[in-house]
Amino acid sequence: MKKALHEISTNKKESAVLVAIDTGATGSWFPEDILDELNELAQTAGADVTKCFVQRRKKPDVAYYVGEGKAEEIREYCIDNSIDMIIFAEELSPGQKRNLEEKTETKIIDRTELILDVFAMRARSKEGKLQVELAQLNYLLPQLSGKGTVLSRLGGGIGTRGPGETKLETDRRHIRNRIHDIEQEIKELRKHRQLHRKSRRSIPLATIALVGYTNAGKSTFLNASTDAEVLAENKLFATLDPTTRQITLPNNHTVLLSDTVGFIHNLPHHLVAAFKATLEEVAEADILLHVVDVSHPKYPEQIEAVQNVLSQLDISDRKTFTALNKIDRLSFGERQIKKTKDIPDSYPISALTKEGIPELMRGISSYLDRERVTVFLRIPYDKGDVVSFIHNHGQVLLQKFEKDHTIIEAKIMRYDIDHVSPFIDRKFED
Repeated sequence: MKKALHEISTNKKESAVLVAIDTGATGSWFPEDILDELNELAQTAGADVTKCFVQRRKKPDVAYYVGEGKAEEIREYCIDNSIDMIIFAEELSPGQKRNLEEKTETKIIDRTELILDVFAMRARSKEGKLQVELAQLNYLLPQLSGKGTVLSRLGGGIGTRGPGETKLETDRRHIRNRIHDIEQEIKELRKHRQLHRKSRRSIPLATIALVGYTNAGKSTFLNASTDAEVLAENKLFATLDPTTRQITLPNNHTVLLSDTVGFIHNLPHHLVAAFKATLEEVAEADILLHVVDVSHPKYPEQIEAVQNVLSQLDISDRKTFTALNKIDRLSFGERQIKKTKDIPDSYPISALTKEGIPELMRGISSYLDRERVTVFLRIPYDKGDVVSFIHNHGQVLLQKFEKDHTIIEAKIMRYDIDHVSPFIDRKFED
């Protein structure tokens, strides 16, 4: 456990304690790992973490998550040390939150609320803010039960950013109406983004989406590869809104490189759903570039967490290159070990020093050269959707019109051939 978790800081921030249970289940994420990450989230949100509590038990207590005795111990510590809030490592039920709030007389925050709070801090675009509000309201709705004391006590600070600053006594109908309005606004913004994407596709460029665990170095990589100048901090979820820039690969092909929100272990499903619109940049990409912090002791588990989210988005089978980032933090011997890891198409790099990035870009260039094929198509006039697909997903080299057909010569990615195969006249590779 990090030493910072056990020391009381004098910084004038909201003071907090962390709470987790140890079920004894074997797995790659231990309570210490979970609390370290929760501590990082809390610090990112602006909390001053003074202590952590871990209780060994087979499963969470239905009423208090921890046992009633442990809840009393936490209460006494919070009162003696004037603690502002208690942060729990898992999502709590409305009943657990209400019971804990009454028992401890302290503000209760669970992991989902904390992540949402950080998201609310990081959102800059209109769509990002709407998506955060939508996720917060969907989380808040089931909390409106009974007297709602858990809600009425919050009053400000961490866990109340975004819609949390509005009247928490708002009834269910008002919240549902607001959810509906936000969903409609996001749909409209999505239409505009699709038009923008279609405009980009009119000049066909391969697209590469940066994915990875939060704080793996995606934004630093984007800045190192382009002149994006996006925020890059050593904090979780430093960048929330997507950024897209053009880069030129060693084969002189221009591609689009997009940075996206970072993922995290056990990301709540409704958060993935709320951010599907933003993550369309990932779903539409030709290539995924998975940025991994290989200096992190849990990087294999972080890789697995990212792959789980990609599976939820139905894109886990997309062609992926892996950037084994932050090798500048490793010794020579450690670097050699990382190079032998059985990860296909992986490249050790440092986004900070730019070491290894040219080799990675050459690897992507070679792949694109292999995967782009030239096709000759004879398309009936009643198949305009096929013509549109070629214009949106390929590079049209020649187009002419015959009596009953459109003749097109185009370069497309190999995986797009199935979309046009019935209309291929002949095909050859570059």
